[in-house]
Amino acid sequence: MTLSRRGVLSVGGALGALAATAAGPGTALAAGRGPGGSQTRVRTGFERLAADGYRLLAGQKVGVVTNPTGITRDVGHIVDVMHPDDRVDLTAVFGPEHGFRGTAQAGGSEGRYDDPATGLPVYDTYLKSGKPLADVFTASGVDTVVFDIQDAGARFYTYIWTLYDCMEAAALAGKRFVVLDRPNPVTGRAALGPVLDPAFGTFVGRREIAQAHGMTVAELALLFAAEFLADQPVELDVVRMSGWRRSDFFDETGLPWVPPSPNMPTPETALVYSGTCLFEGTNLSEGRGTTRPFELLGAEGVDHRWAAAANALELPGVAFREAYFAPTFSKFQGKTVGGVQLHVQDREVFDPVRTGIALLVTAKRTWSGFAWRPDNWIDKLTGNTRVRTMIDAGAGTDEVVGAWSADLAAFRATRKEYLLYR
Repeated sequence: MTLSRRGVLSVGGALGALAATAAGPGTALAAGRGPGGSQTRVRTGFERLAADGYRLLAGQKVGVVTNPTGITRDVGHIVDVMHPDDRVDLTAVFGPEHGFRGTAQAGGSEGRYDDPATGLPVYDTYLKSGKPLADVFTASGVDTVVFDIQDAGARFYTYIWTLYDCMEAAALAGKRFVVLDRPNPVTGRAALGPVLDPAFGTFVGRREIAQAHGMTVAELALLFAAEFLADQPVELDVVRMSGWRRSDFFDETGLPWVPPSPNMPTPETALVYSGTCLFEGTNLSEGRGTTRPFELLGAEGVDHRWAAAANALELPGVAFREAYFAPTFSKFQGKTVGGVQLHVQDREVFDPVRTGIALLVTAKRTWSGFAWRPDNWIDKLTGNTRVRTMIDAGAGTDEVVGAWSADLAAFRATRKEYLLYR
């Protein structure tokens, strides 16, 4: 059957009541403690599923879409936890970009192999969608596909489109789909930025959501199912977190952070990423190959004038330092470049998308060498041509940001219908 939104919510509520008593006295789940005995307020979807004895998966052959972020509070991987547990029949793993165990860099995956630690078959989902991905699920022999990956909160972070593609493929293959929720690391307070024009749909943005969506993966799954996949309904369950508030930044959850990808080393990276990743669409370095990706930006020939121009805008919650760095890979590998480092001083008022636009505007105005990537990748990242053409025409930050206000207001209204946490 296909669950209605009301049905999905009731499943989460039932799990909440059961999970409160399922863990035995003295266990990590019962004590609510993280590594080193620290108090942990937030319990992930996996933690609640496990505490309930995996009843939601009873009688099913299960495959898991996950990566190194699919961990427990004591940093064990969920696959390694479930594999020896007789209460769940885990028979396959599906790896996204960077792979299940995380051995691949950006734009890569691990391919098909047997996991040395568990012996489980690992199937590659990266860049697969529709029937080819449905065929992978069919070949695996699973009944239920479970998704458990930490997101970064930005539309162009590809794991949410792995979620979308896997939901669609599960429907095509007649498989049940379960999403185990994890926090949005940059809070779930608001959606920010331009909304994707579907004409610009790619793997860095399949459908019409905001650049910083302000949702968890379970909330996105509900939105995807109702708004974009209604013609091919998926049998969907979500397992909510407990203890998470929409105002929580990741370091307030008490959960351990694992880099979701090689260039997302810290929650602070995620804080700026939905704005500064736009520099992937330019000839400037976005800081890949440094210890501060997406916080360091620059190019050969950039000098102090860029930081001065950005600081003159007095953007809320952020300051810019003149910086010089030499990337070890990616753009300007081995060369010393000039640019800026972002220093977020008040994350409560910091707007990453407005900041990203302001940095594009000031970079173009202060450095004569500024150029967009020849393939206009910036249009794929912003989801339209408007940002690029307005900046080229000399528009300022406020004018560019104002141009998406109507689309963003419409998305925010739609988004409200699918929020699980208040």
